[in-house]
Amino acid sequence: MNPDLSQFDEHLDDSGVDGYLIEADSTNSDQYYLSGFNAPDPFVTLYDGEVHLFFFRGLEYGRAKREARAATVERGSDFDYEGLLAEHGRKEARSRVLAAFLDEYGVESVATPPRFPLRTADELREQGVEVTADESSAVTGIRATKTDEEVEHIRAAQRANEAAMARAEELVAGADVDGEGRLVHDGEILTSETVKEEIEVTLLRRGCGLDETIVACGRDAADPHDRGSGPLRAGESIIVDIFPQNKETKYHADMTRTFCHGEPHDDTLQEWYDLTQEAKEAALAAVEPGVSGETVHAAACDVYEDAGLPTLRSDSSTETGFIHSTGHGLGLDVHELPGVGPGSDELEPGHVITIEPGLYDPEVGGVRIEDFVVVTEDGYENLVDYEESLVVGT
Repeated sequence: MNPDLSQFDEHLDDSGVDGYLIEADSTNSDQYYLSGFNAPDPFVTLYDGEVHLFFFRGLEYGRAKREARAATVERGSDFDYEGLLAEHGRKEARSRVLAAFLDEYGVESVATPPRFPLRTADELREQGVEVTADESSAVTGIRATKTDEEVEHIRAAQRANEAAMARAEELVAGADVDGEGRLVHDGEILTSETVKEEIEVTLLRRGCGLDETIVACGRDAADPHDRGSGPLRAGESIIVDIFPQNKETKYHADMTRTFCHGEPHDDTLQEWYDLTQEAKEAALAAVEPGVSGETVHAAACDVYEDAGLPTLRSDSSTETGFIHSTGHGLGLDVHELPGVGPGSDELEPGHVITIEPGLYDPEVGGVRIEDFVVVTEDGYENLVDYEESLVVGT
């Protein structure tokens, strides 16, 4: 995938610097996006209209020359790193070699992401290089607009996600119920941990992985980011939120469904589910180019507030009701630009955003339903193909 960096070139021209510098491993999405190289240890990427990679040691040098999206790939030995190390020690050798690398391309001033190693910045300044933090996070902003290829990567991750969600729903729906209201599968208590394991195995078989997922029941589901633990119970809400990353492309998917095995113990749960479906549809109806993420969020808030339920918009201190933004950008990071909440900027074609309203109260549980869409020239395309149903099983 070759990103369009024309906006980035304009940004650098406007900033009045010679280049842009990133030092990070490839879990930093800006680093991976700019370099096109996947490495577990930090390395340096210089962008001056072209991509140049630098490694202090040569471990990744050969692979980078084969795989990276770079005009040049260089290593410390190209600038006598070992000799400088023996003469000056590690700190001085690092700064001299990195300054020599920049000088190779006539770079005397660089912008960096706001989060950049302070040591490296100080070392470069000691060598006479001007270092300025890019408060606009330009690469992150450029990443927000996806190419057709990126959208297809996200779509592929979502197909795996749907298989994982189906497995979770199958376990909840097919469970028996013991005398204490706990779900039972194959003679064992069905727990949040068991369902998470099945989700992870399903994803791995489809080329995806994840560090964490949410399978939260009852009071746990009343906290939007509680991962959930312990037995799952009939008649209570079970929020399943899965956000896998494709191992090859590194792009994410993100989907949430709320299930209840059998009829809810509290009728409020079904009412909340119906309202949340309505809030999601209202938010989706607001999505189009030129509309701000705040406007989309407001559409969801309107539904809840009209029903007499609190939101952070109506009560900034509330701990129940709709207590988060309507969504976020999705791509190399599971949470990235653009936002879909208060103060969010206008949506543009190519933005991929989640729409995930929800309601939460420990006395009731929690409900959240999440799809994600790509903004198109005349509206949006929903990239999720998974039905919504609260009550599953008997």
